[in-house]
Amino acid sequence: MSHDSTSLPDLWSHILRGAVTDLRALASGRGEHLPASAMEDLQRIFSLAATLDQQLAAASNHHDLMNTITGIRGYAEMLQEDIGSQQPDLADSLARLLKATESAATGTVNRSSASRSTTVAAEPGFILAVDDLAENRELVARYLSRSGHLVVTAASGAEALRALAESDVDVVLLDLMMPDMDGREVLRRIKANPDWRATPVIVISGSQDMDGIIACIEAGADDYLFKPFNPVLLQARIKAGIERKRWHDREEQYRQQLERNEKFIRATFGRYLSDEIVTDILERPEGLELGGDLREVTIMMSDIRGFTSLSEHLAPAEVVAMLNRYLGTMTDIIMAHNGTIDEFIGDAILAVFGAPQRRDDDADRAVRCALAMQAAMDGINADNTAAGLPALATGIALNTGSVIAGNIGSERRSKYGFVGHPMNVTSRIEDHCLGGEILISESTVNKLTGHYRLSNRRELDARGLDQTVVVHRIEEQTDG
Repeated sequence: MSHDSTSLPDLWSHILRGAVTDLRALASGRGEHLPASAMEDLQRIFSLAATLDQQLAAASNHHDLMNTITGIRGYAEMLQEDIGSQQPDLADSLARLLKATESAATGTVNRSSASRSTTVAAEPGFILAVDDLAENRELVARYLSRSGHLVVTAASGAEALRALAESDVDVVLLDLMMPDMDGREVLRRIKANPDWRATPVIVISGSQDMDGIIACIEAGADDYLFKPFNPVLLQARIKAGIERKRWHDREEQYRQQLERNEKFIRATFGRYLSDEIVTDILERPEGLELGGDLREVTIMMSDIRGFTSLSEHLAPAEVVAMLNRYLGTMTDIIMAHNGTIDEFIGDAILAVFGAPQRRDDDADRAVRCALAMQAAMDGINADNTAAGLPALATGIALNTGSVIAGNIGSERRSKYGFVGHPMNVTSRIEDHCLGGEILISESTVNKLTGHYRLSNRRELDARGLDQTVVVHRIEEQTDG
């Protein structure tokens, strides 16, 4: 129910003033029987009652009246809780005063107050209470500190924003009517800041304007309580706010962990996989088993023919420049064909097609990649000649088979690698490659779906292998 300033004097005269007068009479002369803190709270009640008289005489606005009644009610509730068992007559007088404050606030004389014995168990939180009135800030801080919460207060909107910037606040209790920067502007800035927007904001105001309430909710307020607020209801709202904040914090920690995992995967696989493959792995992680699994892959090994003897006649800087030019070009080609670079061994390159991501055209991509690598040698050699360096010739071997793919190494250092007999077979085939030649095994030929011109079929008796290996020389792709 909304009130204007002229509807409260009768309630004050007949209910609230009488309750304060009774309390004053009972408290008179009891200073030596009451703790100093209790006497201070009684004096605050009487001082606020005098302020309320002045506000009513001056026809103050409803928000100011509710602020003052909130203060009277708050101190009365804490006094009742502190001295009730030792001073039962004072406790009864405080109970009448509490009922009177609620009557003044709601306009219903017979409305009963919520029991202060009701408790709401909540996880302790870090609460920011924002109010321009010192009495209100003190009351909220005392209320919530008794429940184990850590409470900081702010007397203005600017002070509140500074507190948010300096601390990890769980819930904000926000007054609307404040000078300079009002509560609506504070709310807007909180919800506009990506670091604060998840912090629950509970608006506590003496204003009961429905349009204003709706505007606050639309602006992001999580709840809206009227002054004088019910402390039990406030505790319930804070509990819900803390739980929301805790859930958000856990979700944020989980998101940050996912980001760290993604960075690790990109750092680990980005060295030898194309960005396209790494992105696909991150989007469909079920396709990647880091623990190691059996994969059918097409293996590529390439090597510069006679590189050792060539490098013996060059300065170290020239060797490095020539090698970097060659490896840089080959790396781009392999990644463009979605191959996985396992490692560089001097001038040799070991790459795999089919792990960690398998595709139906693994063997075809490996062949097309090898053809592109040989075709690129003309450009590399032109650059070498221009730099006064010798021309290079490479041999490339391709072989298809099942290998174990996974993280290999120790906890201190590991790499995604491949183990299995087909790796050895590929190495032996590469030993027989001439400069400019691509040799592929029969197992790779059987996996091809495209059309290629093959020649020079032959059997190799490779050292270290107990069977012959059938290989073909691949000349070109014939089906566009």
